[in-house]
Amino acid sequence: MPQYLLSVHGNEEKYTAIPPEVMERMHTDVGAFNAELMESGSYVFGGGLQAAFTATVVSSDGVETTMTDGPYLEAKEHVGGFWIIEANDLDAALAWAAKGSTACRDTVEVRPFQDEG
Repeated sequence: MPQYLLSVHGNEEKYTAIPPEVMERMHTDVGAFNAELMESGSYVFGGGLQAAFTATVVSSDGVETTMTDGPYLEAKEHVGGFWIIEANDLDAALAWAAKGSTACRDTVEVRPFQDEG
């Protein structure tokens, strides 16, 4: 069955302005979404990420390695979390993404994994 990456894109400044009671509800809604994914058999893996400033970018040519603190892209929006799911087709993956977007109250990008063949 095809696998899809559902990545949550958000603005970290926006997240810090969310009142605690709304953030708590978001966490509850995402937990319910995760449970629904698991019950359906579509869930493979998922998780939330720490803030983008905690990232380290690693680049290596096999001889020399450089490491840079901070996110790879200088942008206002970053990936804040993701799910890897199995779905029969893109339409099914998009339906899951709509539910995930509703739960986390943010944009979800859907990308299929490459075929292993």
